[in-house]
Amino acid sequence: MKYLPIEQELFISNRAKFCKKLKTNSVAIFNSSDIMPTSADGTLPFKQDANIFYLSGIDQEESILLLAPDFPDERFREILFLRETNEEIAVWEGHKYTKEEAENTSGVSTVKWLDEFESVLNTVLAETEHIYLDSNEHIRNGSSVETRSDRFVKWCQKHYPLHEYQRIAPLIYDLRCIKEQREIELIQHACDITEIGFRRILEFTKPGVWEYELEAEFSYEFLRNRATRFAYDPIVASGGNSCVLHYIENSQQCKDGDIILFDIGAEYANYNADMTRVIPANGRFTKRQRQIYDAVLRVKNEATELLTPGNTIPEYHKAVGEIMERELLALGLISKMDIDKQDPNWPAYKKYFMHGTSHHLGLNVHDVASLYKKFEAGMVFTVEPGIYIPEENIGIRLEDNVAITKNGHINLMKNIPIHAEEIESLMNA
Repeated sequence: MKYLPIEQELFISNRAKFCKKLKTNSVAIFNSSDIMPTSADGTLPFKQDANIFYLSGIDQEESILLLAPDFPDERFREILFLRETNEEIAVWEGHKYTKEEAENTSGVSTVKWLDEFESVLNTVLAETEHIYLDSNEHIRNGSSVETRSDRFVKWCQKHYPLHEYQRIAPLIYDLRCIKEQREIELIQHACDITEIGFRRILEFTKPGVWEYELEAEFSYEFLRNRATRFAYDPIVASGGNSCVLHYIENSQQCKDGDIILFDIGAEYANYNADMTRVIPANGRFTKRQRQIYDAVLRVKNEATELLTPGNTIPEYHKAVGEIMERELLALGLISKMDIDKQDPNWPAYKKYFMHGTSHHLGLNVHDVASLYKKFEAGMVFTVEPGIYIPEENIGIRLEDNVAITKNGHINLMKNIPIHAEEIESLMNA
C-alpha cells in the first residue's frame, strides 16, 4: 500500500461497536470488492469495499471477514479468510498478505486461507440462528453490476435457506457516519495532501494552460505524498465548463479571463477529501466574477455555522436555501416575484443552485448514513454551495470538509486558500 500502516486498534474498536448491534446468536459476513474487468485481459485498479476495510483494515481482493461474537469456541468468533499466495502469484502479481501480516493489520487472531471458508462456515452456522449479509443500500446507488457480496447473498440463501437473514447495511451505516478520532485524522491527511496539490496549481496556472495539464499537476503531488488515487474523477472546468456540475473531460484550454473550477480530492488509506476551489486563469477575478464568488463564500460560511449537533439534512438544506435565496436576490438573478410564484418543491433559487449543500464524507466520498439522522459529534460533511450562470460562463462552487464536534465544528480545510484576495496574491507572487 502507498499509505502508512494504520494501527489495528481502530479496526478492533470498529468490530466491537458493530458486534454490539447484532442479535444474539448471529454471524455477519463481509466480502472484499471484485477486481473489475475492462476488456480483453484488462482490469481496473483494485478498490476495497468500504465495510470490510472499516472492520478489518484488510486491503486485498478475495478476502472474507466472518464475525460470530456468541460462538462457543472463541477462536471462531472472528475469522479472516485470505487468498493463499504462492511463488507464481508472487512473481506475477506481487506480495499478498501472510497470515501474520493480516493479524497484525486487523487484530483478528484467527486467519485462514479461502479454501477453508465453506467448511468453517458450515461449522459456525450449525450453532447460529441469524445470518447478517451485506449489500449496497446507499440511497444513490444505481449500479447494475453484480458484486462479490451480491453473488454471496444468492449462494448463502441457496445453501442455507432456513436461517433467519438480516441486513448489515442499516447497522454499519449508522456506525460509519460517526467517525473515530483516528478516522478524522486520516480524512485530515487526505485534505492536507489536497492542499499541497492546490498550492502547486496556484503557482502553475496561467492563460493558455490546458485543463488536463492542471489535472496532471494535482496527480503528481498526490502520488508523491502517498495518496492512493484521486478520491473521484477530478473536475477541472474552465469558462463555461464550470457550469457543468460533473464535467470530467478536462480537455479544454483555459483562456485569459476564464475562471477555473476545481472539484478534486485525494484519497489516503481509503479515506477521502472533497475540495472545490475556483481561481482566475490570469490571476485576477473580474468585478462580476468576484461579485458571484463573494456571494458563494458568504453562503458557505453561513452554512458551515449550521453544521452543529441536533440538525438534520432536510432542515439544514432548507435553511441554506433561504440563505442562497437572499444572495441571489441581491445579485438580481431572481426577483421577489419569482419567489412569490415559485413551486415549493423546486424553489426559485434552484435555477442557479440546483444541488444539495452537504453530504457525509469518509470511506466513501458520498458516505453512508440515513438522510434523517440527527447531526452528531464525529460526523464529517462537505459544505459546497454554488451559483451557476451559463449565459455568463460563470460557475462558482466553493467546498470545504467539516467535522462536527460536541460544541460546533472543525474545518479540515481551513489551511487551503479560499479568500479571493489570498488566491490572487499567491497567483501573482
